[in-house]
Amino acid sequence: MNWGTELWDQYDNLSAHTQKGIEFLDKYGNFVKERCAIELEYAGKLRRLVKNYQPKRKEEDEYQYTSCKAFRQLLQELGDFAGQREVVAENLQSNVVRELHLLAKELREERKQHLNEGAKQMAVLNSAIGSLDRARRAYERAARESERALEAFQRADADLNLSRAEVEKQKANMKLRSQACEDAKHEYADQLRKTNEAQRQHYEQRLPHVFKQLQDLDEKRIKHIKNFMLSSVEVERKVFPIIKQCLDGMEHAANSINEKEDTQLVIDRYKSGFVPPEDFPFEEQRAGADTTDAAAAHNHHAQLTVRGTVSGNRIKKRGGLLSIFSSNKKIVEACNSFKNNMSTDGKEDYSDLPPNQKKKKLQAKVHELNKQVGQEQAAMEGLMKMKGVYETNPTLGDPMTVEGQLNECCDKLKKLRAQLRKFEELLAEANSQVCAAPLNPAARTNGAAPAPAPQHPTSIGSNSGSLSRSASESSVSTGTGTGTGAGAGGGSVCGAGGRAAGGSPESGLGGELAAAHAEANGDHDNDHESDFDYYYEPDLQPLGYCKALYPFEANGTGSTMRMECGERLLVLETDAGDGWTRVRRQLTREEGFVPTTYIATTLYADAAH
Repeated sequence: MNWGTELWDQYDNLSAHTQKGIEFLDKYGNFVKERCAIELEYAGKLRRLVKNYQPKRKEEDEYQYTSCKAFRQLLQELGDFAGQREVVAENLQSNVVRELHLLAKELREERKQHLNEGAKQMAVLNSAIGSLDRARRAYERAARESERALEAFQRADADLNLSRAEVEKQKANMKLRSQACEDAKHEYADQLRKTNEAQRQHYEQRLPHVFKQLQDLDEKRIKHIKNFMLSSVEVERKVFPIIKQCLDGMEHAANSINEKEDTQLVIDRYKSGFVPPEDFPFEEQRAGADTTDAAAAHNHHAQLTVRGTVSGNRIKKRGGLLSIFSSNKKIVEACNSFKNNMSTDGKEDYSDLPPNQKKKKLQAKVHELNKQVGQEQAAMEGLMKMKGVYETNPTLGDPMTVEGQLNECCDKLKKLRAQLRKFEELLAEANSQVCAAPLNPAARTNGAAPAPAPQHPTSIGSNSGSLSRSASESSVSTGTGTGTGAGAGGGSVCGAGGRAAGGSPESGLGGELAAAHAEANGDHDNDHESDFDYYYEPDLQPLGYCKALYPFEANGTGSTMRMECGERLLVLETDAGDGWTRVRRQLTREEGFVPTTYIATTLYADAAH
């Protein structure tokens, strides 16, 4: 299959065919380009659709249901699907459209060169044919002139009236014309040979070579179209796994919808925690009811619409019942308040919400505060480590530069813990309200204030010589007010870099105990004055006192003790080189170990000097 041999005489048709082939290549390129535009438009519209149906800020509460969560997940997967359509468009643009444009430009240039070469060869052949035609015409003209000269000589030789000189003249002319004819004949024969040779080379070598180049060009175009189509398919195939993941995600989102869970969420969201009102009791009427009241009720009954078609006595009776059970209005008002405050925070302690909703809000607040406390503790531990590194190697930095950050962190931690204790108490009270109501239906009262939550008493250790785990746990859960009060009595609660200054053993210890005792009297009765002597035990006497520079949380092993920033404690055993000091809380007599670097210690022996 060679165009040079099979189509040797179809130069014009091959030129037109290659031109149409390049035009078809441009057509396919425009098709892919428009497809890319459609893909991008499709992806853009999908993204716009996803954006328009994203939940608004005011609709966030509605998207806690499984159907809404599934819809949000579907939107996310659809956005990813749109992203894959954009990837398809970008890959087609870079791998197909751009290459098609470059190929079409290259093929046009090659075709132009090949056609110019073919035209040049055609010009050479046409030139040879023209030379042959001119030589043939010259030979024909010389032959005719030679024939006429021969005829003229023959007539002159036959004419007896002509002189011999005239006959010789015609003979010489005949010979001249015959020689010219022979020369023209030889020239024509030579040109014929050259033209035939040029024609053979043209149709056997030169033109087939040009046609072969055009054939290669056309086959190259067809092959590239095939490769471009395969590349388009491969571009689509590469995104299929991700598109399949998107579709699987949509399917998973749809399967995650649970009508029972949504029903429970509706209950949890709108349940007020109130109990239904009690039945209306029967009210015994006195004999001889007031006739004027009956008449007034009758007149009022006459003015009622169809909705109020009841007797006058019943209207009066319902008014009496509503006045007796006026507490029912509180339930209605609370429910209305609950509806009005579902989308707002309301009061800080959520006292304006129904019991069940108040409990949920408090639980969320306690969880948030616990998280913030953990973050602040982690930050403080990091600052403490940094300070320890600076103290060990002063070339790395000045420890005092961390002091201000530690003070700020300490203050913030104190505020967060105070808020946490506050909301934990509110949560305990809310739990008592929610849990107590259904257990005693006979004692239901409409709108009555619930009983306050029982307060946990502060645990007091009975054995001063042992580190009691129960005493430590009870102290962590309830014994926090003492440390804070003692710290307040001691002046600055945080950031004291040096050791606390002290006087004599009597004055130092007595001042600390007196301050603690004075603060304890603010919350307890005066009969606790005997506790002042209870702090001194003959078996383990305090060696001094200390002030907490930073808060410390017990690690749960039972030997460490929690302390607040600024809290003052009694020192029972000094640091033995392991970095821990044994202390005792003054009021609860709770004992445990705290980090030596977290406290400023003053020993009685040092204070005496």
